[in-house]
Amino acid sequence: MNVLEARLARLALKGDQRAFAELVGLYQDKLFHMAYRMLYNRQEAEDVVQETFLRVYKNLERYDESLKFSTWIYRIATNLCIDRLRKRKPSYSLDAESTDHEGLDGYSMIPSDDRTPESELLLSETQRIIHESIESLPPKYKTIMMLRYIQEMSLQEIGDVLDMPVTTIKTRVHRGRDFLRKKLEHKL
Repeated sequence: MNVLEARLARLALKGDQRAFAELVGLYQDKLFHMAYRMLYNRQEAEDVVQETFLRVYKNLERYDESLKFSTWIYRIATNLCIDRLRKRKPSYSLDAESTDHEGLDGYSMIPSDDRTPESELLLSETQRIIHESIESLPPKYKTIMMLRYIQEMSLQEIGDVLDMPVTTIKTRVHRGRDFLRKKLEHKL
């Protein structure tokens, strides 16, 4: 796959629009799922994917063929997600009871995200609790946990994507797991 991606990147750099379209086809769904799991917002995830491909297109000459193309494109998308998370206004606890609506917490106030009753059934309670716990992690742990356990990247790949030493990644994975364990031990 690396050889194919490198060849497509070279062709796209020379102006071959079909080659770039193939790169988009290879990565758009993967990037969307990663961005959605980091941002939990469909529109923002779509925007991140679009911005990622714009940056890839504008910066194809900077792509180093000695590295995996997937590492390069995931780094761009991850950094865009992190930027969006940093720009968000302070979040309020969804567990807190609403002052305007007695007996309701923040979760009951969130509109559905185009989920059907069938898809709600498929989403198990355990998965929901785990996703909420991951969502509550500080961004530096959340990003790494998403890449490690949702995108199933190796520690080395995460280090390449985030441009960090593997030892730092290991530490953050460990601390992120500890944080999740503490959050989940009374919920599961």
